[in-house]
Amino acid sequence: MTAPLAGKTILMSGGSRGIGLAIALRAAADGANIALLAKTDVPDPRLPGTIHTAAEEIRAAGGNALAIVGDVRNDDDITEAVMKTQGEFGGIDIVVNNASVLSLAGSLDLDAKRYDLMQDVNVRGTFMLSRAAIPILRDAANPHILSLSPPLNITPRWLGAHTGYTLAKFGMSMVTLGLAAEFAKDGIAANTLWPATTIQTAAIANSPMGKQMMAVSRTPEIYADAAYEVITQPAATYSGHSLVVEDVLAAAGITDLSKYSPGVPEAQLRRDIFLD
Repeated sequence: MTAPLAGKTILMSGGSRGIGLAIALRAAADGANIALLAKTDVPDPRLPGTIHTAAEEIRAAGGNALAIVGDVRNDDDITEAVMKTQGEFGGIDIVVNNASVLSLAGSLDLDAKRYDLMQDVNVRGTFMLSRAAIPILRDAANPHILSLSPPLNITPRWLGAHTGYTLAKFGMSMVTLGLAAEFAKDGIAANTLWPATTIQTAAIANSPMGKQMMAVSRTPEIYADAAYEVITQPAATYSGHSLVVEDVLAAAGITDLSKYSPGVPEAQLRRDIFLD
């Protein structure tokens, strides 16, 4: 039986490492084409991998890769990424808004530069990359937009926890749900996806409690497996949802999640933010 993503083309922001790379590798196992728009052209001593090592891993996993060095904040880079992806692979089937900037600083400690960076990458980047790809997505057989952002849990607890970051992540979700409504007539699905527990990423590892947090977080593969389930659904009928990773897997019949956190009891895993 043909793999659902065989020959499909994914355009992803970021993806040099972590969750984005895990999603790309899961799609690559089907024989998908993956275009990555990311800034990491040369190794960073604080972060593993570059866009080029990610492309090598994608090819080794069975997919085709296109590494596009650029910044999702730059409109010309976005246009170039869309055109290069279409030129290389003949179209775009899926957009994954993975690029994101994190700062959990309180409002008085969050400097303007970091605030603007989160808004530009998380919210504006999601809007502009998705918008640029929509004319091509319209021609796809099963077009999807997937943003790695949370449900809109607008309680005082989360609105006030880290206001700048909350605005940026909720902004990603609002863009995505707005596109779902606006382009439903075109059959383009747009959904958000967020994990119930923290995930082992460079951001977690480099946090003040990095070692302890990594020990109680799940691997990125759980996010990748859930994303795969979402982007292989019929776009015309599976759109406008704020999805949780574990719920998506449960709906697919995957309830034993122990392989994503070997040796760690479920009760000890760290609950992710934005979920009560």
